[in-house]
Formats: sequence, C-alpha cells, structure tokens
Amino acid sequence: MVFTFDTQTWAEEQFGGCQLGDKRRTNRLVRLATQVVSHPSGGLPEQTETWADLKAAYRLFDQSDVTFEAVAEKHWEQTRRRPSGRYLVLADTTELDFGVHREIPDLAPTGNGGGWGFLLHSGLMVAAEGEEIVGLAGQTIHYRKPVPKKENTTQRLKRDRESEIWGKVIDQIGPPGEGVELVHVMDRGADNFEVYCHCQEQGTDWVVRVTQKNRNIVTPQRQRMRLNQYLETLPSAGNYELDLRARPGQAARTAKLEVRFGALEVPPPSHKSPYLKRINPEPIAMWVVQVREVDAPAGTEPIEWILLTSLAVKDFEDAWVVIGYYEKRWLIEEWHKALKTGCRVTQRQLKTKDRLEAMVALMSVVSVRLLQLKSVARADPDRPARRLIPRRWIKMLQAVRKHLKKTASLTIGQFYRELAKLGGFLGRKSDGEPGWITIWRGWQKLHLLVRGAELAGHEKCG
Repeated sequence: MVFTFDTQTWAEEQFGGCQLGDKRRTNRLVRLATQVVSHPSGGLPEQTETWADLKAAYRLFDQSDVTFEAVAEKHWEQTRRRPSGRYLVLADTTELDFGVHREIPDLAPTGNGGGWGFLLHSGLMVAAEGEEIVGLAGQTIHYRKPVPKKENTTQRLKRDRESEIWGKVIDQIGPPGEGVELVHVMDRGADNFEVYCHCQEQGTDWVVRVTQKNRNIVTPQRQRMRLNQYLETLPSAGNYELDLRARPGQAARTAKLEVRFGALEVPPPSHKSPYLKRINPEPIAMWVVQVREVDAPAGTEPIEWILLTSLAVKDFEDAWVVIGYYEKRWLIEEWHKALKTGCRVTQRQLKTKDRLEAMVALMSVVSVRLLQLKSVARADPDRPARRLIPRRWIKMLQAVRKHLKKTASLTIGQFYRELAKLGGFLGRKSDGEPGWITIWRGWQKLHLLVRGAELAGHEKCG
C-alpha cells in the first residue's frame, strides 16, 4: 500500500475534493485535518495552532453545507476506486455516547437508554490477503426511536428499523468495479434475509455470522428443516487449533476446533417488508460453515461460529478461506477503538448535532490513518525504509534512537518497531509485534520533532 507520511499532502488527498459550497471551506477543512491528524486525541483548542484557527474551525462546522456526508464522501469514493483484486468490507455498528448531561438537542438514547448520542454504522475495506487497510467504503448515522407499544410484525416492518442500516451501507458502497470482488463480512446483527438481498442486488458476496440457528432452510435434497438440525447431519471436514488469550474468568488456552460445511437454500420470510415485497425474492442459495470447539474444559463456554456465505465451499480449504475472512472482523473493532480512544471522538465539546456529525466524519478518516500506520509496517516489512519514508523522518528517528543502523540499511519493519519503542513499546521477545497504539504514540512524538526541526530551519533561513 502507498502511505502518505506528509500530513499536509495526506489532508489534501483525503479532503481536497470535498464539495462544501465554497472552496475556502474546503481549504479550511484541509488545514484543520492537517492539524487534527498531528494530535488526534487532543481537543480542538489543542489541535489548532492559533485562536484564529480555532474560531475558523468552529465557523466551518457551523456551515449547513459541512455535513457528515460532505466531509467523508470523497474518502469513501477514493476507497472504492480499487484497480483489481478481492477486498473485504468489514461492517459493524458502534454507539457514540456524548453524555446525557451535555443537553445537545436532537440526539437519541444509546445503550440501555442511559446514554445520549447516535449509532455509527461503517464499512471498512481491507485486502482479502494480509492486513492492508484501504479505508472506509461507506457509512451512515442512525438515531434510535422509541418502539411503539403493542406493535405487531406488520407494523414493525413498515417503520424505519435499525436493522436497515446494514442494507443502506451495502447499497451506498454499490457494485464492485471491473476486476474487483467485494465480500461483505458482517456479524450476527446482519443475519437478515434483507441483507442477503441487498448483497445480491449489488453483485457482491458475503460472510455473515448466524444468529437465527433455528431458522428454516432447504437442504440439497430439497428437505425443509431447521438449520441447527441440518448442521448435525454434516460430516466433519477437518480440525485446527486456535490459541485463545486469557479473559476475565477464563485462563488462556488452546482450543481444538472442528469444521463442518454444507450447501443450503434460505427461503424468504413469511412476513415481508415493503422492500422485500417490491423485489419479490426467490430462495437464496448459499453455504454454511460451522466451527465448534470439541473437548472444551469444564466450566468454559465452547466456541461456536456458524457462518452463512455466498462463496462456494466445496472442501476444507474453501471453508478455511471463509473462516479466515470472518476472523478479520477484529480490524473494524480496532478501528472503533482508534475512533473512540485514539481520537477521543465522544469527548468533543461541540454543542449541536450537526457539528458533531461533521466532526465524526473527519475523525473517522483520521482513525483510518492510525490503523494504516500499523498495516503498512506489516505489508512489506523487509522493504528498504528510504523507498517509502521521507529521509527527514528517518534521520530524526536515528537522532533519538541512536543505536539505529545507517539509513540505507533500515527496513520498514525496523523503522516501525523503533517508532513503536518511541511510543512506549518495550520490544522484548515476549512482547510480539507492536500494536497501533504504541506505533501511533511514537509517530506523534516523531511528527512533533520533525515539525519543530522544520520550523527551526525555516526561522533560521528567514
């Protein structure tokens, strides 16, 4: 992947084409993005360099043309313009809770009703092979509404439902370009017949974790039965082991997992939404892959994943590919963490819903960059650092990490490891590879040093 180290160039690439009703607003957004990405966790007063910059940022977010979509859309479009290959779209929803005591008009309840904010549903595009983070391919914001009392199924299907956000983003991303394959990878919230229809309409594939294990399906022998009953008829296709980290109440362990798979059809639901009535779908042929733990220790909950997919699964290797795609879902959880922890998005002190939405769009793109800092290090670790990283950055890192070798022999992997050490990574044998947080902290420190050296040189020249 091509990673732009220079923050000004990056900001122009991501936001220079935004249509905000006035070119001066676009220029202001680019300048603000340059400042924000240099200190993502700071508040606007910390991120901007002058009082004039801060006032200009507030004025920018006050403009009616500076919306969530207007700020992020060019990044979405840029992400979707892939030349060729297979990409995964990791979709998920996160709650952004800005606090019930902020008294911001028009926000909605979050969580169990104790929060105040909105839901952000995003599709993060990554390479099917490796961990390259391409960017956000689409997003939508949803405000929860009270559910009417004594609502029947027909009434529920006619109103605006939270489950529809999955299909909205699938349609927003649209069909893949020539030579491109898209696979939407989604968790249990997407186990909905409408979601599969949206994928079919857009010509994309899917991998979805099942939540409705007792749903009706049709077997290849044209028998109707429950999905959980069908799974019991499938033979074992193979086994593998998975190392699990320690969790509260459970020690680390190595789980023995058994894999089964089979073909099936999922019929349309008997109660149809207006969308399903309009498209009048036929049963959808797909494959199921089950991963379940055998011989789990007493007192632990056995692992089980049941995945529905449009990808053909005819042998264990095919099943292994589908499992591998689902296992990449952790990357969007990392993106959520970058947005909430790295950018502290819910701590922003803006006073209106519209300002918060526009700010979330900006921080969403910044959060992608934080993750890319890690993925670029893993994509090609043995490549000479000088081919990707500006010389002044390498020289500055050498200045603060004096044991480093000469610039010519430094690899990208070594550069990032030393960058992470600058951010607090200890680098012991037992520590494994650095995560995005220590890499980001090191990058932030190094950026400040480089920026200071540039300003000092400019002042000296002046």
